[in-house]
Amino acid sequence: MDLFIHQVIAGFATGGIYACMALAVVMIYQAIHHLNFAQGEMAMFSTYLGWQLLAWGAPYWAVFPLVMAISFAGGLAIERIVVRPIENAPVLSHVVIFIALFAIFNSAAGFIWGFTIKPVPSPFGEGALYPGAPIGKHQAGMLVVTMIVLSLLWAFFRFTRVGLSMRAASVNPESARLVGVRVSLMNGLGWGMASAIGALAGLLIAPVVFLEPNMMLSILLYGFAGAVLGGLSSPLGAVLGGFIVGIVENLAGTYIPVIGGELKLSIALFLIVAVLLVKPAGLLGRRTVQRV
Repeated sequence: MDLFIHQVIAGFATGGIYACMALAVVMIYQAIHHLNFAQGEMAMFSTYLGWQLLAWGAPYWAVFPLVMAISFAGGLAIERIVVRPIENAPVLSHVVIFIALFAIFNSAAGFIWGFTIKPVPSPFGEGALYPGAPIGKHQAGMLVVTMIVLSLLWAFFRFTRVGLSMRAASVNPESARLVGVRVSLMNGLGWGMASAIGALAGLLIAPVVFLEPNMMLSILLYGFAGAVLGGLSSPLGAVLGGFIVGIVENLAGTYIPVIGGELKLSIALFLIVAVLLVKPAGLLGRRTVQRV
């Protein structure tokens, strides 16, 4: 029973990172109705920026907001410079652009910082939270920071005028324009916030998986799984899906000997396929009905 509780708590902590990535995926999907395959590489590049600032002697808790601010500006710039000109282009054009962004960020990180694995210190300390605790200090810190950020985002989208405008622009852009919402600006803000959330996920997970140009590939896949499970039309569903994926992944890796630690990534793929077959809209997603 102790092992089960330990794995659930650890999965919940890791699921917070997946929830952040899933939320970033959904925010961009709601803005442009396409999946951003470069989301993980953008987060990875932001993590390298954070590592470089730490190497130069900057304090971690000053690096954290600074990197998120830089990532926000970078995401907004990508939306304005790269995505906006092709907003009416065919789907394949968007796919090619996102694959190109994936390759650019991955190669640029390797070119600037090299492809060797770099350890990243944890700001929360090492070891167990307390003697005999089922969760480590870094896992507890990840969970607390993630829950604070997700709570702030919920309040932002629920109670602020800009947040409500972003929700309106994603649900019904035509009606939003009629009431004076600048949909293009809201889409840009969505890209910026998604990039900042991705940077948050990268900075928190880097001490666990170590820093290298491909570090976010599996994290993005888990984020995709969480987004599909919760529903690509529901930010709340994406967060819920991310936590579920984290818990299921940990329990499956522990109690199913065939999976172990090597095949845990297959859990994400299985969840994506299963949800698309059984409930394509996801747990909290909206079904789209079109009149033909």
